[in-house]
Amino acid sequence: MGNRLEGSSSLYLKQHADNPVDWWPWCDDAFEEAKRRDVPLLISIGYSACHWCHVMAHESFESDYIAGLMNRNLVCVKVDREERPDVDHIYMEAVQMMNQNGGWPLNVFCLPDGRPFYGGTYFPPDEKRGMQVMPWPQLVMRISEFYKKERAECESNAESIVKNLEHLSDAYVRQAKQWDSRLLFEAADHINERHDDEYGGFGSAPKFPPSMTLDFLLAVRNTRRCAQDPDLVERIDKVVNTTLHGMAHGGIFDQFGGGFCRYSVDKFWLIPHFEKMAYDNGLLLDVYAKAFHQYQDAMYPLIMEETIGWLVREMASDEGGFFSAIDADSGGEEGIFYCWNREQIIEALGEELGSEVCETYLITEKGTFEEGLSNPALSTSDLNRRQSLYDARMQLLAKRETREKPGIDRKRLTAWNALLMRGIAEAGFSLGRSDWVGLAEATGEWLWAEMIETAGDIFPVAYPEGPVGVGTLNDYAFTAEAFLALASRVELFAQGSAERWVNRAKVIVDRAIEKFLDSEKPGFFLTARDQDDLIVRKKDWHDNAIPSANAGMLHALSSLAAISGEGRYHKIYQEIVDLYPALISNVSSAASHGMAAIVRDLTGIAVVRANGVEHLYPDLIEGLSAKPWRRVFFLPADDPDQADGFQLCVGQHCTVPTTQIDQLFEELVG
Repeated sequence: MGNRLEGSSSLYLKQHADNPVDWWPWCDDAFEEAKRRDVPLLISIGYSACHWCHVMAHESFESDYIAGLMNRNLVCVKVDREERPDVDHIYMEAVQMMNQNGGWPLNVFCLPDGRPFYGGTYFPPDEKRGMQVMPWPQLVMRISEFYKKERAECESNAESIVKNLEHLSDAYVRQAKQWDSRLLFEAADHINERHDDEYGGFGSAPKFPPSMTLDFLLAVRNTRRCAQDPDLVERIDKVVNTTLHGMAHGGIFDQFGGGFCRYSVDKFWLIPHFEKMAYDNGLLLDVYAKAFHQYQDAMYPLIMEETIGWLVREMASDEGGFFSAIDADSGGEEGIFYCWNREQIIEALGEELGSEVCETYLITEKGTFEEGLSNPALSTSDLNRRQSLYDARMQLLAKRETREKPGIDRKRLTAWNALLMRGIAEAGFSLGRSDWVGLAEATGEWLWAEMIETAGDIFPVAYPEGPVGVGTLNDYAFTAEAFLALASRVELFAQGSAERWVNRAKVIVDRAIEKFLDSEKPGFFLTARDQDDLIVRKKDWHDNAIPSANAGMLHALSSLAAISGEGRYHKIYQEIVDLYPALISNVSSAASHGMAAIVRDLTGIAVVRANGVEHLYPDLIEGLSAKPWRRVFFLPADDPDQADGFQLCVGQHCTVPTTQIDQLFEELVG
């Protein structure tokens, strides 16, 4: 017998529809039921591709005994974090406040009105695992007793947590410090100190792809101040390239099929949690593209090509856009779809070629994963050898396709598609690939036609039956960023299209200002002013799995200010920037996306108005790919009397139009 999740569109909720737990979806009726029964509310949050979400579901939520305890003592609500990032943001921050860590599954015990008083992540069904956390059945009973006998303390805990959540939204307003651009370079130094110089990445295991952090370092790398500090230049070069190569060689990258997994459980990037998320791959495409501009490293185009190849092959929807995720598990086991033993490789390729593949991709007799299986990881820096094995890898990919495949979560998320669109567009620009630029445009056209209404309101998620929901600031900020990234150079590939994307971005940013901007203090709220189903209205300042939405708005606002000259965009931008000294001082690594926006604005966002030089665009594309990345908007001349040539404007300063590409490059790079 199913529960109230039957009929849900969300794959994650469907995965729990047959649980004996009497799950409710997020709705007013669930809160009313908790009030009627006077029992705690359990808000359990996860996502369809999450391995540990599956583990806890199998161990606890599929147990009749444990489900009985939950049903008698709680009202249980299941939330897809990808469908409701606003809900996830609040309760994740609450749990991090309580425990100094968070993750998924996220399980939060609340008063019937939704205010949290206790929570955590994964809880085992018993004590056999040796974990320092209470078993789930015992915890459920303890929470129930605590709620009945210590109601006043529950209320006090919940009230304190909510007040702290409200406080955190504007903490940086109260901590405001004087702006000093030296903070950006101090932040770069601090980040560089934490780098693992042997394997790349930051800290030890687990390691997550540090896309926003590397992007910030690349932005700093291209400043005049950094150019005067050879030690900082050398350090950034080492950090960026060691990390990008570490991931590209590691098992976190699908060596046979392309695309990146969510994170590595070890410091070597060898064994990941095998879920593949759309947003990670969009962010990584962006940073590999910018790094290729900087270093012309031959590895980076290969990674971009194979990642986009995977996206088109496995993640693209026939209706437009890209699916959200591929599960970590298949056949009830994590990673088995991707891993091999030596015998399987030899059987598929023969002794000689198979042995070479095993040696090149660390397929060992003992195995690097579980039960003698190995997760392929590239062991050589010889790219010629890697490329010589391309056909062998394609044979193994075809063989792998005969295995039981991990499930695909086929919902299409606006925010994540925007991150993919931006990454694909930047990859296309970096390699002069008009087909990739066209793919980014097609993604943007789907977003504009299907996910964005006439007034600029955005649907956050599309299911096969259509788009649904109320968009958060993530949807607006990342879509505006993506449209502007495409607008910046699409004119060089498709004349007459850049202004369309600028105008669309302007519609979205103006709507975001109307719906999300705090009228009293700096910053944008994550949720719209008319949304009332949450316990608190939060601002998102920190990069986590995806960038901070307020940081995304910084990128969009600074670009629109440069293009349009409208002071209102710069005013809002500057009010948020003024909070960054406090933000950087507290958590510099979690402010990377915003710091990158600030650095690039200080460097100068360039606007190039072109007239009568379309025949030079192919040479311009080729030349730009070999220059350090800079935000440059190539737009048609807005003055019909402009002389033929390229006129470069940065702020209020404009050069005389020139038809000499070398002169334009010198002005852009200099």
